[in-house]
Amino acid sequence: MSGNSQRKGSIRKSAKKPTAGSGGRVKRGLEGKGPTPKAKDRPYHQAHKADQAARKKSAAAKPRRKGTDSEWIAGRNPVVEALREGVPITSVYVAEGADRDSRLREAFKLAQDKGLSLLEVTKNELDKMTSGAVHQGLAARIPPYDYAHPDDLLDLAKQNAEKPLIVVLDSITDPRNLGAIVRSASGFGAHGVVVPERRAAGMTASAWKTSAGAAARIPVAQTVNLVRQLKAYQDEGCMVLGLAADGDLSLTDVVADADLARGPLVVVVGAEGGGLSRLVSETCDHLVSIPMASSLESLNAGVAASVTLYALAEARAR
Repeated sequence: MSGNSQRKGSIRKSAKKPTAGSGGRVKRGLEGKGPTPKAKDRPYHQAHKADQAARKKSAAAKPRRKGTDSEWIAGRNPVVEALREGVPITSVYVAEGADRDSRLREAFKLAQDKGLSLLEVTKNELDKMTSGAVHQGLAARIPPYDYAHPDDLLDLAKQNAEKPLIVVLDSITDPRNLGAIVRSASGFGAHGVVVPERRAAGMTASAWKTSAGAAARIPVAQTVNLVRQLKAYQDEGCMVLGLAADGDLSLTDVVADADLARGPLVVVVGAEGGGLSRLVSETCDHLVSIPMASSLESLNAGVAASVTLYALAEARAR
C-alpha cells in the first residue's frame, strides 16, 4: 500500500497522533543558561579560592587613610604655638627681610631643635604658598594626617590589657572642637577617636593646635560609614552610648553601674545644637544625658565629651 513501503527511509503512516517535537514539551531544555561565569566567580575553581584569600588578606591589612593635601600654618604666633605643641611640621618658611623679633627668633630655635628645614623665600612666594593668608613673614607646612583604622583602637586596648574606651564623633564640623575632644580623650585614657570621612572636621592644622599635641599621643581613625562602624564595635562586644539631652540614662546612672562603666564602651558625641543624627541615635544602645543644675539646653561638644570621659575615667579607676 502506498505510504507503507518497507524500504529503508520510507515514511510509515499511522492512525496514532504524531509524537510531540522538542518545540513543545522540552522547550525549556533548549533555552540557554547565559554566559559562562568568570573563573573567580565559580566556587570550586582555583581562581575563586585565590580571590577569596586575597580579599581576606586585604581586609586584615587595615589600610590607613591619609588626608588629601598638606596644610599651612601662617603667622608668627600660630607657628610658634604649633612648634611648641608638637604639631608635625615638616618645614618652616620665612620671608626675606622679615623683622627678626622675639617670636621669629624663638621659631628659628624651635625649628633648629627639632631638626626642621628652615627656608627663606620672597614675600610674594610666601603669599602664593599660603593662598594670601596674613603670614607676617613666617609660615609652616604640615603633611596630610595619617589616620588610623577604626579596628586599630580595639587592638590598642587589647595590647594594654584594657577594656576599650573609644570616642566617636557625629557631625562635628569645627576642627577646634575635634582638637579639644582629642585632648580630653588622651587625658582621660580613651584608646582613640573616630571621625567620619565626609561632612565632618578632620585633623587640620587648627585641630592639631587645639589638641595641644595630644594628636601625637592618641590615634584618630576615619570611617566611611559611621553607623556601620558602630555596629561593628557592637559586634565586638562594645556598648555604644550616645550623648543626648533627652537620654534614657543619666551619666550618673552609667557611672553607678560598675559593669557598664568599666566594660568596653563607645561614647558618641553629636554636634552642638543638632545633636546626634537619627540613624546614629537609633544605633546607640543607650542615650545618655549629663545632669545639670540649670536649664541650660546643651553643652559645647568638647565640654560634653570632657565631662563624660572624666566621669568614666573616675569610675573605671575605682
